[in-house]
This record gives sequence, C-alpha cells and structure tokens, in this order.
Amino acid sequence: MRLFGSDKTTMVEPDAALPGRTQPVAVPQAHEVLGTPLRGPFPQDVEQAIFGMGCFWGAERIFWEAPGVYTTAVGYAGGVTPNPSYEEVCSGRTAHAEVVLVAFNGERTSYSELLKLFWEGHDPTQGMRQGNDVGTQYRSLIMWLDEPQRAAAQASLQAYQQMLAAAGHGQITTELVTAEGHPFYYAEDYHQQYLAKNPGGYCGLGGTGVACPVGLASA
Repeated sequence: MRLFGSDKTTMVEPDAALPGRTQPVAVPQAHEVLGTPLRGPFPQDVEQAIFGMGCFWGAERIFWEAPGVYTTAVGYAGGVTPNPSYEEVCSGRTAHAEVVLVAFNGERTSYSELLKLFWEGHDPTQGMRQGNDVGTQYRSLIMWLDEPQRAAAQASLQAYQQMLAAAGHGQITTELVTAEGHPFYYAEDYHQQYLAKNPGGYCGLGGTGVACPVGLASA
C-alpha cells in the first residue's frame, strides 16, 4: 500500500520529506523485559550502538536477549523528518529506517558481538526490503557512533561479504551512516518491546544461514 502517493522503495529527497515535529514521543520509563531505563543518560560503563535490520519488532528481541545488553529501544534514524510517527515513516517520506538502539556493557560483551548478531539476524543483501516487508524503512543500516565503530562495521561488512559470496549470496546493501547529524528518534510506546507484549506477534526477519564468527570485524 502506498501512503501519500510515494514510491516506498525510492529514497525521498530532503526537500520533499515530511516536516515532522519538535516534540518527541513519550515512551515507557522502563524496559518491559530488562527493567532498565529506555532513555539515557545511561551508566558510564554503558556504550551504544544502532542497527536497522528490517521490522524493528523482531530485531529488538535479538538484542535484548543477548548477554551484556543493558537496554534496547526501537525507533527511527538515518533520515530527515524530526520526531516522525510510525505512519509517516511507513509513507516513505521521512527517509528513516526502522532501527534498534542497543545500550550494552562493554565489559560483558563487545561491539563485535553485536555485529555478529546483526549480520546473522537478517539478510543484508535485499536492498529496500526485508522478506515480505518492502520499503526504504526496512533497509539494512549500521549507524556508527565513533571511528572505532565505523572501522569495525566496515571491516565486518567486507569480511562477511566474502563469506556470503562463497555461499552463493549476492552483494551486501547495508548502509553505513554516521550518527552525527542523524539523531535516533524513539518510536511510539506500543512498539517498544513489542514481541514481549505480544508473544505471537509478527516477526518478518530471517537470516541467510551464513555464520559470522566473533572477531570478524577485525579480521
């Protein structure tokens, strides 16, 4: 279905994006599963990462189940429209992807471990879709927060591409974007930890079956 007449597989031009709003959406104070805060500031030993893997419902569950993760939240990033609504993102006129904010304890896990979950948790070769979910909001995305994350993400992409090619898969279409100038906007409260609140809910993610060993990012 097309909303507002937009082509959902073509990135909207910035001057044609929806205006959004200044007021952020309200979200629960605590994570439904972990009981930790959804918003920062987080403890000093907690780092952050942002990933887009298609529908954020299933993507968030992958990370909240992982050891060393302090909290997770779903939202929108990589686009133009400030504080967008879900309906606006679905229209294809915000340029945002559905993403997961992962706050993790660097002494209990690592960014490389999260990259492993990212690559194995979806198919990063599908362009502006993920399975039956079609549109720019479902594109594969890594938003790096500092130079070490950028270098690790780029190295892991190149190494995982070789593994995918050896297994007969196509080119990775994952977008690597700096978080500078691209804020993370929290999604509405009913999206947060959706599959914990709705255990039988929809999850459209599916990996390629190609393993991504830990340490690949620095291989």
